[in-house]
Amino acid sequence: MPTLQIEHEIPNYDGWKKAFDSDPINRKQSGVNRYRIYKPFNDSTSVIVELDFDDINNLQTTLLTLQNLWNKVQGTVMSGPKTRIIELVESKDI
Repeated sequence: MPTLQIEHEIPNYDGWKKAFDSDPINRKQSGVNRYRIYKPFNDSTSVIVELDFDDINNLQTTLLTLQNLWNKVQGTVMSGPKTRIIELVESKDI
């Protein structure tokens, strides 16, 4: 399962979360199965989001859609997005 990991700076979490929750890319229709939001410990100025997909083509299309969106909101809701495509190779509960 490919995952799109996104990290960017935010001016404030509540404003960013409101924009995220408005779902401007229609995550479900874009092929996102699950998402996780992380905030680095002791750092309220950035977030990390992981979007899980079943299909790499949906992931790549969604990434392009996000890049277009980010160009419109850069510096207001978020800034400096960094992305990478990752894949879980092992997970074990201990």
